[in-house]
Amino acid sequence: MEKSVTFRSSLLPWVLIAPQVLIISVFFFWPAAQTLIQSFQQQDAFGTSVQWIGLENFRNLFNDETYPQAFKVTAKFSLLVAFFGLTLSLILAYFADRVVRGMTFYRTLLIWPYAVAPAVAGVVWLFLFSPSIGVIAYWMRRVGIHWDPLLDGDHAMTLVVMAAVWKQISYNFLFFVAGLQSIPKSLIEAAAIDGAGPWRRFWTIQFPLLSPTTFFLLVINIVYAFFDTFGIIDAATHGGPGKDTSILVYKVYFDGFKALDLGGSAAQSAILMTIVVVLTVVQFRFVEKKVNY
Repeated sequence: MEKSVTFRSSLLPWVLIAPQVLIISVFFFWPAAQTLIQSFQQQDAFGTSVQWIGLENFRNLFNDETYPQAFKVTAKFSLLVAFFGLTLSLILAYFADRVVRGMTFYRTLLIWPYAVAPAVAGVVWLFLFSPSIGVIAYWMRRVGIHWDPLLDGDHAMTLVVMAAVWKQISYNFLFFVAGLQSIPKSLIEAAAIDGAGPWRRFWTIQFPLLSPTTFFLLVINIVYAFFDTFGIIDAATHGGPGKDTSILVYKVYFDGFKALDLGGSAAQSAILMTIVVVLTVVQFRFVEKKVNY
């Protein structure tokens, strides 16, 4: 029997959601509107001289050779972070769900990285793989592997991807563990009685039932790779070497705060926000069709 709630006053629902609407308006809609307005303006670093120039910032942006490169770097980076982040966290969640003794201890260890700030995560991984003082880089040289993320673009991309995946893996792990625990154990036991091995039980029963969780985490990880990895890249590589790890959000920061091109930076922010919204809509429109609820 479905339960329904009836409000005696038509104003009460609006009063209840008013605090959340106020927070979203102040910290999202108002800055987004300001960014959109600034993308059509040209101003100095102090905002004392403002000139309306229309679409000139957008035209200059697409004539910039480094902007298409930032698109490619962002696409590569986000796909790698989402794929390895979801894959590794699902594997860890699967084995953690099978642990009987010390289950809380293992899960606590796997959750800890989420409490680390992105900039700190970038610094930690930079120290580990620094070609001069890094512990892991030292042992890589001992076995004949040349590693230098300060000069090699592929090495730098590998470094920031590993740091970003490590930082997000705890978040994914929590949701996958919760999803695995929500699957009725009777289904797994029935499949085991029928002779299905662990891999077959996971692939035919558990993984399909995890599709809502996987879809949710896919959206979250794409958004995370686009926005929340700025601190990691700024601390570890500063977008270098060259522009090999300069994703779109880092280019917005660099052009706005380093090059002092506030109008061009605002135009990039508007485009970046549009890309994320379109990607989210596409995922809900097409990917969600394969989700089993």
